[in-house]
Amino acid sequence: MNKKSLTSLLVLGVLLLQGCATYTTPSAGVNISSIGDADISDLFSVEPASPFPARVAVARVQASGYVSRTNQGFGSGRYSVVTTRDVEKEADFEKFAALEKVAAVAPLNRLLLPKHLSSIKDLRLASARLKADMVLVYSIDTSFDVQDTPLGPLTAITLGFLPNKKAFVSATTSAALIDVRTGYIYGVAEATKREQQRASTWNKRNAIDRARLAAESESFKSLMVELETLWKSVTNQYVSTAPRGSG
Repeated sequence: MNKKSLTSLLVLGVLLLQGCATYTTPSAGVNISSIGDADISDLFSVEPASPFPARVAVARVQASGYVSRTNQGFGSGRYSVVTTRDVEKEADFEKFAALEKVAAVAPLNRLLLPKHLSSIKDLRLASARLKADMVLVYSIDTSFDVQDTPLGPLTAITLGFLPNKKAFVSATTSAALIDVRTGYIYGVAEATKREQQRASTWNKRNAIDRARLAAESESFKSLMVELETLWKSVTNQYVSTAPRGSG
């Protein structure tokens, strides 16, 4: 093979690689109830034990081995914990921390977590090390859809070959507020947001990921609004009977 032919083949190879560039959808969220650490009889026997004002730990959980273009999960087992914030805004947590009867809000970090994660009890133990009274556990589940064709987690989307059809990115953020001492669930909240675009605009990885981040960010922001309502319901129901807090 002469030098000219070899060069032509290399150029063709590069073009093929560029044409077949892909974007891989992120891993899934976690159904929080599936990582619970109690059977039905235990759920009926546990009672709330948090004092008020309450210190609240925060943990984002995703599927085991979670990875996206902006983040990745920590730990192995039944789920992973995302300790770096990419779609959450600090102002959202500050607003929650300012609610009546909230003493403080603090994230769980890797130093407090075991490497193997099997149930919510692992998060409760980590929260106890922070002297937290409750732990807010949330998960973001993101789905991609091109003209009514769903694209599941870890699906490779070939860039540059998408038709000029409608494309959607939907993000659902689900949360549960849990008593660190007993595992009692004070309540749950959920919010969904959807980004609509033309699939033909998804010609670069960054373009798709911007749509994902926008959907996830808006979903989380809406969840925090739902949590304000949940927190008011919790304090109305439990403050009068709860132990007195130190805050």
